[in-house]
Amino acid sequence: MANRSPVIFPKGKRILTDLGENIKMARLRRKLSSAQVAERAGIGRSTLVKIEKGYPGVGIGHFLNVLRVLGLEQDFLMLAKDDELGRKLQDANLTTKKRAPKK
Repeated sequence: MANRSPVIFPKGKRILTDLGENIKMARLRRKLSSAQVAERAGIGRSTLVKIEKGYPGVGIGHFLNVLRVLGLEQDFLMLAKDDELGRKLQDANLTTKKRAPKK
């Protein structure tokens, strides 16, 4: 079975491209070569290039390892942190009791 990259819509492609660019800029600010980051992250240099170009077929674990090398792994925790839509949907399905609870 051949590896296939997922189908990503244009907005998603832009997001991945921006993420890759942000990772590349973080690497350059730290004055690290692509070979250094790839070695420290335990990935090949070609995989790092794919990450920095926003290729959708790269595993999320590779992204996390690269962020760890750059000292940005805590940024991963920010993904989907403030789920406003989900909270609104959850609140809309809450039922209220007609009577106060008995003591």
